[in-house]
Amino acid sequence: MNTPAPIAMLAELTHRCPLACPYCSNPVALTQKAQELPTEVWVSAFQQAAELGVLQLHLSGGEPLARHDLSDLIAAARDAGLYTNLITSAIGLTEKRLKTLEDAGLDHIQLSLQGTDTEMADYIGGYKGGFARKMQAAAWVRAAGIPLTLNTVLHRKNLHQLPRAIEMALEMEARRIEVAIVQFHGWALDNRAALMPTKEQADEATRLVIKARGTYKGRLVLDYVPADYHTGVPKRCMGGWGMVGLNIAPDGQVLPCHAAQTIPGLTFQRIDDTPLRDIWYDDPAFNAYRGDNWMQEPCKSCEFKKRDFGGCRCQAMAIAGDAAATDPTCQKSPLNVQLQNLTNHTQNEDEIELTYRKM
Repeated sequence: MNTPAPIAMLAELTHRCPLACPYCSNPVALTQKAQELPTEVWVSAFQQAAELGVLQLHLSGGEPLARHDLSDLIAAARDAGLYTNLITSAIGLTEKRLKTLEDAGLDHIQLSLQGTDTEMADYIGGYKGGFARKMQAAAWVRAAGIPLTLNTVLHRKNLHQLPRAIEMALEMEARRIEVAIVQFHGWALDNRAALMPTKEQADEATRLVIKARGTYKGRLVLDYVPADYHTGVPKRCMGGWGMVGLNIAPDGQVLPCHAAQTIPGLTFQRIDDTPLRDIWYDDPAFNAYRGDNWMQEPCKSCEFKKRDFGGCRCQAMAIAGDAAATDPTCQKSPLNVQLQNLTNHTQNEDEIELTYRKM
């Protein structure tokens, strides 16, 4: 098939993070500091990405502020001609450091929000004082005039705070808010019973997003990741496997998506061993689920296969035990009824405690 060039790359600079969010989608086994790529390899990766056709670079983690060379990395990305977006909890950010990052060429900041008040934010993030530091950071970003996106992950414990989260995005003068209902990968999968929203919560979130899009059109863009366990329609994951973007893990493994390492049988090449162009076009792991030749029924003959690509491969692996299976969130999947039974059973459980991620 004719594979287009990627337009976006997620650079997971580190898995180190001061927060312990139970919805974290990073791998259960985190990359340790000693295994992280050095500055010069990341610089080379950014140059190769730009030459490949990447336009947008998302600097993520863990917490990318844990990297002392972050300003150097941003400057290298700017020199390569990449648009840089810092995805951060803001823990570790000072006004002085923000100015350093801005001077290095930072284009945009995406600030995570675990809750809309101190009690909820600190409870979900597992970090006392985190909410106050976020609010201070948002004020610095607004004063600096750096474009801001507020990123809120919502779930059973905090979905009732969605209206206030939208209000906060407006107060922060954010250009957009990402309303993401929790996706169950990594540590979040272990917390699925505690985090799974009810069907009523999921429907209310959709209603609120649609209403807010109309109310605040021209003032605030709302990106929305719905609770696909409830919809019967699988998510159009990554715009197709290996078709729009790629990830580089902290240890240099180049991945078609954030959770691809959960699929056994795939071997991922490293950016310090193989040129990025060769990985994107020729790597068997990147070609494993491109197109539709790999599909089983009912995906293979489904009229929507070029719209949803059979759903999420990593979710199919997690639930069905087969990465080539139809995503069980799809109503056409033979496992969908079983998944709905699981979802309904989870919602009838008594309050379940969260388990927190630790490095």
